[in-house]
Amino acid sequence: MKIASAQFTPVPGDVGANVGAVRDLIHRAAGAGVRVVLFAELALTGYGMDLVAQRPDLWLTEDDPRLEPVREACRETATAAVVNAAVRGAAGRPGIASLVIGPDGTLLTRYDKRYLHGVELEVFAAGEEDGRFTLDGVRFALTVCYDNRFPELAERARADGCRAYLASSVLEEGNDSFEAVYPVRARENGLYVAVANLVGPSDIGPCAGGSAVWGPDGTRLAMAGTTSPGLAVAEV
Repeated sequence: MKIASAQFTPVPGDVGANVGAVRDLIHRAAGAGVRVVLFAELALTGYGMDLVAQRPDLWLTEDDPRLEPVREACRETATAAVVNAAVRGAAGRPGIASLVIGPDGTLLTRYDKRYLHGVELEVFAAGEEDGRFTLDGVRFALTVCYDNRFPELAERARADGCRAYLASSVLEEGNDSFEAVYPVRARENGLYVAVANLVGPSDIGPCAGGSAVWGPDGTRLAMAGTTSPGLAVAEV
């Protein structure tokens, strides 16, 4: 099975434009034979805390009609997509949530970021459950950015029979996660690890893409560029 980490520059506060970019990258990935496409943290709104806090209209629901182009792209290409957004929850605050849209366009699972960081704590509600889904016999684990600083998540993924570990992230230029976190999670747990990052501005500073996939020995198998939309595609 091929997976892809996808990157683009979100338009802040424009869910429609960002959904369109996700749709196009799903089609592009499917053309390369990919079955699962991973997108960055808050890819559907841009990573802007004030923006998300002040505009509840940007908060999605699990069955949000604005996601229909993504569902349609998944159905048309028989591809699954992991899309991350501010998604409404029961606590009155949204979660930083990864929604996994299956190859038939249905929701396979939802994962809410468990370890919020900095100003995120003022805007979002933390998740309480680990994220899992299975496709074509391969079991996947879901995480979001700062989650990955906590090695027990990857350890539980390994113990739970996961083969691949998917991290939707926002990583500014110079962030050490590309060397000190993601390949380490792969090597220590024998997992394929994929990270999807943004290209362009964010609340934490400019992001330079570098979306990538590492093999179970920690070797980087694929990387997207640093300046433009793209895909890192690897076999798992």
